[in-house]
Amino acid sequence: MARPVEFEKDSVLTNAMEQFWKEGYEASSVQKLLDATDINRGTLYNSFGDKETFFLSCVEKYNELVKADIDATLGNGKLNPLKAIEAYFDKAIISAPNKQRVLGCLLVNSVCESINWDKDIQKIVKSSLNVVRKSLLARTKELEKGRLLTRGVKADMAADILMNLYSGLRVSARNGKGPRQLADQLAFTLNSIKK
Repeated sequence: MARPVEFEKDSVLTNAMEQFWKEGYEASSVQKLLDATDINRGTLYNSFGDKETFFLSCVEKYNELVKADIDATLGNGKLNPLKAIEAYFDKAIISAPNKQRVLGCLLVNSVCESINWDKDIQKIVKSSLNVVRKSLLARTKELEKGRLLTRGVKADMAADILMNLYSGLRVSARNGKGPRQLADQLAFTLNSIKK
């Protein structure tokens, strides 16, 4: 009788997520995923499905990290909108552990790579990024309502500017920019959209 497969699903997903995060979907071969997770091919396919399905499970795992950062900052009603936005960027990017910061963002990295992907994966990744935008938009709407946005900037535009900053900071971090440089870019952008 075959011995049951024993592994910690959460640990496998975390290791696979980090592999995809570091090298991207295309470069993360099945063998690299097996090496990163320390499971065998049969376990991968039987427990997680094919590579695409495994990747989508990893995106879900990554989304848990994103949600935790959003809940602690943008979703914190005790913080005023500007402080909440600043806290989100600080927690998610600037003060993130170096190991995570230098990888950039799994979602942003995936969008940059997605020209070769199928439309279903693109849709899921973009939908995940839209969660960040919606959370930023909720706070920029508060700024707009309080007339705290600079003249000519509406809540939607401010959210788009912040999403561009989010993507840019993630790419800059991956490209070697340190926390101080990232914080300076955040401060400059926030000063440009607020009164």
